[in-house]
Amino acid sequence: MLNKYPLWKYLLILMVCTLGVIYAMPNLYPPDPAVQITPAKSGDVVDDYTLNRALSVLKEANIQYFGEEIKDGKTALIRLQDSELQLQAKGVIERKLGDGFIVALNLAATTPQWLVDLNAGPMTLGLDLSGGVHFLMEVDMDEFLKQRLNNYRAAVKRALREQKLRYKRVVANGDTGIAVKFSKEDVRDEAYDFMRREYPEFLTTDVDKEDGFWVNLTLTPAKIKEFEDYALKQNLTTIRNRVNELGVAEPLVQRQGRNRIVIELPGVQDTAAAKKILGKAANLEFRLEALPDASRYSSEEFGFKTQPGRRARLEKAVIVTGDNVSNAQPSFDENGQSQVNINLDGNGGAMMGKVTKKAIKRRMGVLFVEHKVRTRYEMQDGVEVAVEDKFVEKKIISLATIQSALGSQFRITGLEPAESSELALLLRAGALAAPMYFVEERTVGPSLGKENINLGVSSVQLGLAVVLIFMLVYYRTFGLFANVALAVNLLLLMAVMSMMGATLTLPGIAGIVLTVGMAVDANVLIFARIREELKSGLNPQQAIHSGYDKAFQTIFDANITTLIVAVILFAVGTGPVKGFAVTLSIGILTSMFTAIVLTRALANLTYGGRRVEKLSIGGQK
Repeated sequence: MLNKYPLWKYLLILMVCTLGVIYAMPNLYPPDPAVQITPAKSGDVVDDYTLNRALSVLKEANIQYFGEEIKDGKTALIRLQDSELQLQAKGVIERKLGDGFIVALNLAATTPQWLVDLNAGPMTLGLDLSGGVHFLMEVDMDEFLKQRLNNYRAAVKRALREQKLRYKRVVANGDTGIAVKFSKEDVRDEAYDFMRREYPEFLTTDVDKEDGFWVNLTLTPAKIKEFEDYALKQNLTTIRNRVNELGVAEPLVQRQGRNRIVIELPGVQDTAAAKKILGKAANLEFRLEALPDASRYSSEEFGFKTQPGRRARLEKAVIVTGDNVSNAQPSFDENGQSQVNINLDGNGGAMMGKVTKKAIKRRMGVLFVEHKVRTRYEMQDGVEVAVEDKFVEKKIISLATIQSALGSQFRITGLEPAESSELALLLRAGALAAPMYFVEERTVGPSLGKENINLGVSSVQLGLAVVLIFMLVYYRTFGLFANVALAVNLLLLMAVMSMMGATLTLPGIAGIVLTVGMAVDANVLIFARIREELKSGLNPQQAIHSGYDKAFQTIFDANITTLIVAVILFAVGTGPVKGFAVTLSIGILTSMFTAIVLTRALANLTYGGRRVEKLSIGGQK
């Protein structure tokens, strides 16, 4: 029988539409501005005492809050009425809790639990629509140059020993130089010629003093700029890798000025974790334990990370660092203790093998190096101001005896499970070339301005309303079918994007508008074909059947060619272009379903299986 679907097909269409409604529903629940409290140290917890301290300071500051909760003992979340209160709350809580906790801006989901249980969540909105979190980070160039000079000091010592040029000591000379002391002038002169030849990146000068003969090495301005550019580029790469590890959609990471990096993360739900991972300048240093007769110039004493009070002396010479790590994965040993499996690159593996081959039965220490900030408050011009003091913390996490020469694969222990996972992530993403510190953190509004976005949404609504009215007036009942299909199409589009976790940007809205036009276009083709079949003398049932069959190939070809272009745009495009391509691709698929299958089902339900004298499709006498 013409124009009748079997029952299973109607049920399938109903099921698809129902799923569309369910998975589009979370977009009706906008998130609340919130403040998130997380321990600065992995493995620590947030308890009721900490939460009550935060709530008490909010009450003292007359900041209204609601919906406070502790999640899994690791994070506390306090909801606020608006973003202005959010910023005020962050400041007073930071002042109260101190450096032991990270207080971050957040957006707390309001999706009902029954939808969460079905893994339904709202669409991620891009920065141009919803705003997000803005971080401004500053690279500590002075510390980076200091690290480089320390490496040069070790290299100069090694080179002079290989050349059998006896020196008294090698010390730092200001922020950009090294000074080498000799006891004999002829040795100094020979070393001067050697270092001038081997180290062209330094300006080399010789100086005679009462206490001996000196050679001063000072980095050239060109070399300093080269180091600064390298540090910033390496940190940019590392931050981008860390953002990718966080899984943030459509992030912005770019350079600003000489030593700053701007990071914008749209729709981030866990800004405390993002802040902890992005700003953590954690690294590893592998050093041999100092011999009993080692001098204080060639060794340093460090405490243990997990054993307060215990200390050990290590050599100053570093075998390899986290920069040489090519891969790192957290795991557990045979006793259930957490560990990190380390893979070194070629240079690191060769250096590790060379040193440990000669140090069997000696102990090797693994230093966990963190660049931290200590906050204190002082009065300036009658106003209490937060002052951040930067410092480096080095703690031993492992001190084990070398049983045989190590290669490029080994493991380190001595960390809590959460710390192992965090360290592995940081090492995989790459160590920061230079320490970085947060200079600014704030929520950012939509980049095009709220008024412009409201105008854009209004124009879409107006255009959609005009289309709906036109279809209803021009195509009567079939126009109503098209309007229902158009509404379901938008519903399915939102549902699929929500399920995929795709990011909706302003260009994505343009893709939705184009999808609306294409969906209507498909219906116009079908309805025009039905009219032609009626004019050629076919009865209404045959006209409906023939109209859908004959229009299908044209609609399919047009949509496939557009889909191919959308896929190419997604493959080669970036940022906004990708957003447009994603919504267009999904919209093409959903519009084909609604324009061809859904409207046909509505037509079949209305006209199929019974005698029809005339179709309400307009354009007939």
